[in-house]
Amino acid sequence: MPMMSKTAGTIAAALIVVSATAFAQGRAAANQKPPAPAPVPDTSEFVIGAEDMLTVLFFRDKELSGDVTVRSDGMITLPLVGDVRAEGRTPTQLSDDIKNLAARFLTEPAVNVFVRQVNSRKVYITGEVKMPGMYPLTSPRTVIQLIAMAGGVLEFAKKNDITVLRKDGTASRAFRFNYENVARGQSLEQNLELRPGDTIVVP
Repeated sequence: MPMMSKTAGTIAAALIVVSATAFAQGRAAANQKPPAPAPVPDTSEFVIGAEDMLTVLFFRDKELSGDVTVRSDGMITLPLVGDVRAEGRTPTQLSDDIKNLAARFLTEPAVNVFVRQVNSRKVYITGEVKMPGMYPLTSPRTVIQLIAMAGGVLEFAKKNDITVLRKDGTASRAFRFNYENVARGQSLEQNLELRPGDTIVVP
């Protein structure tokens, strides 16, 4: 009997230790902060375009708040105020426009507009790069930076015969880009700052 009591006591002590450890781990997990969200670029002076997704917030009025996508005609539709032109406006300007329209129905409305997702500013890269396709142009970016984003040129690419195609109004222009020269710090004028709609062709 003494031997059994000693064994039971040992098991009980072990169970207490395991329970305490599990409890401590549970508390530690509960106290852990969730991972911080990815940083969003400052788009306060960003010029809104078609397909951009916006968040419109009315202070203390959730029914009027929500996410909207700019239509191809440049307009958004909001409860109460109806259609509002968003294309060509900054978030600050659009906030003021919505506030002025809402003032017909609300007393001193407070409105904020945020860019949730940029879809209007796009550039393209095709040909002999690792990841060809469309890339959002959310900040200033040069030709060589976009090539790097696309994973770099492939082994048999014609690095010295790259072309940047750009629509200039109704006309199209083509710019030569010598990758090896620019990479060596030469002919840097070829390393254009990209504009929405530009296409880089890597043969």
